[in-house]
Parts: sequence; C-alpha cells; structure tokens
Amino acid sequence: MAKIIGEALPNIPWEEKPAGCKDVMWRYSANPIIRRDEQKNSNSIFNSAAVPFGDGYAGVFRCDDRARRMNLFAGFSKDGIHWEIEDEPLVFEGDGIPEEILKVQYRYDARVLKCEDRYFICWCNGYHGPTIGLGYTYDFKKFYQLENAFLPYNRNGVLFPRKLNGKYVMLSRPSDTGHTAFGDIYLSESPDLVYWGRHRYVMGTSPFEESAWQTTKIGPGPAPIETDEGWLLFYHGVLTSCNGYVYSFGAALLDLEDPTKVLYRSRPYLISPQMDYECVGDVPNVTFPCAALTDAETGRIAIYYGCADTVTGLAFTKLDEVLDWLKKNSL
Repeated sequence: MAKIIGEALPNIPWEEKPAGCKDVMWRYSANPIIRRDEQKNSNSIFNSAAVPFGDGYAGVFRCDDRARRMNLFAGFSKDGIHWEIEDEPLVFEGDGIPEEILKVQYRYDARVLKCEDRYFICWCNGYHGPTIGLGYTYDFKKFYQLENAFLPYNRNGVLFPRKLNGKYVMLSRPSDTGHTAFGDIYLSESPDLVYWGRHRYVMGTSPFEESAWQTTKIGPGPAPIETDEGWLLFYHGVLTSCNGYVYSFGAALLDLEDPTKVLYRSRPYLISPQMDYECVGDVPNVTFPCAALTDAETGRIAIYYGCADTVTGLAFTKLDEVLDWLKKNSL
C-alpha cells in the first residue's frame, strides 16, 4: 500500500463514498460548504486554502466584495467544514521589502502550507500585472510579506512542503495580463525565498484527441502531497468550449527527487463542472482545487475547490484509490 509521508489527521473532514459511486473522487453531500455571502460584504468566496492548525483548522480565503475587489481573509474552523471568516482582510507587514510591494492592487487564489516552522501563503498578487505574492505567518494573526517571487506575468504559485536538495521549490504557471488562453506548469528553485531561478518545464497542455479537458491551459492546485511513490499533484485543466472556458481537475505523480519528471498524469478528469453550484455562478463551469488535507494513517485526502468562482466545495478520495486510478489512466 502507498503511504502519505506526513502526520496523522484523525479529525480530517470526511464522508464515505456513496453507495454505488464508481468515481475515484466524490463530492461532499452538503456542498457548497462555504456560500457566497458568509462573510461581511462578500460577493463570493472561492479558490481558498486550509491547513490543520491548533485543535482545528485555519485558512486564507478569497473573498471578492460587493465592489468586486479581490482580497484575502483569514478564517478558522473546528471541523474543516463550518468556517468563521474574518471581516477585515489580511494586513501584511513587510519582511525587508519596500512599501510599494505591500500596496494592495488585488490578491486572490491563495495556497497555504506548513513548511519548517511557519505557514506559507502563495497568492496571485497585483504588481503591474499578476505575479506570485509570497508571505508567511506563525499564528494566522500577524502576517509577513516577502518579495514577489517572479516578474509579472504569472499565476498559481504553489510551494512544496519541504526543501529539495537544500532549496525551496515552487510550481507556477507563467501567464499574461488577461484571461490567459495558454499555460504550462514550470518549477523554480530558491535558496532564500527571494531569488528564484533554475526554471524548468514540468508539463503542458494535452492534444485534444488525447485529453480534451486540459487542452487550453493547466496549472498547479494544492501544495504537492509527499508519498512514498512520488509527489501527488492535483492540477486544473481548461477546455475551450463553444460556451467559453471549462475548468476541471485531475492528478499527476511527480518524481520525489526530481519533480520535473512526470511519472503519471491523468487522461480523464477527477472532477468537472456538473453540479448546479459548479456550473452556475459569476464564472460558470469552474472547478478549481486550491487545498488538500491528508491523514497519513488512513490515506484519506480532502480537497477544497472553488466552484463557478462563487462558492467553495469539498471532495474526497483515498491515496491508494487515486494512485491506482492514475496508473491505469495515465497519458
């Protein structure tokens, strides 16, 4: 049996697979777990991330307000399902960076992970165009911002939960100023979280005849999950349909020592927009994963994903099931 390299999480949010369900990943029956108006002045709450914290969970949430400004807010939960999200956005102190970097143009689509002695936050940061903002916290009360990881234009920055060969490692998707019609996943290294280099291609879009759901662009989702067989990466892919973009998500397994090597990559999707809350919203037909909770004892995995750029959903799988499926359904 494959093993998650990590800690036990006995209180992981969980619901067993419904009777008769043949899917390797299944939705929580009470989705969406966070509705669009569960925070003061919010128009929508989606594409957000959660981690174990204390005796429960903490998270960083994308809440677009009724002026349609995009910003990040802290939230807390005892069970990972019922959340209390703060009314005021995160305020970052500068960790040796100038005031111009701290100015808020927009902040969205956060990822959060524990690495070493702190919790890191990666997000799409407005700085003369979209780039990757990077910060950290110890307690989800005080937040510190570092230099932007890359030049504009870039989106979907995702740190690995530990150093590789003494370096911090990040996945990202180089982008453009608009609603990007392209996108591949790249890996970058840093000795100090300031200077990033050794940029390497990881994987790109698929030919239509091979796997149409990921033909327009792809991008990393939650922080990669370390297993004894490789890094399990959930990622989103986009199809350009006659009615616009359709965002689904699948999985890949990357080599433990060299994650630029893709061992397996899903041909079918795991989740695509099918439920009403995934198909109808501010941006229809979007399922966008941003966080994964894992229990090393049981192999359970819970995925938080944005739905139609409006609400937040939860889905479940098990490591053995998803790896077996991935190996049998690899591009």
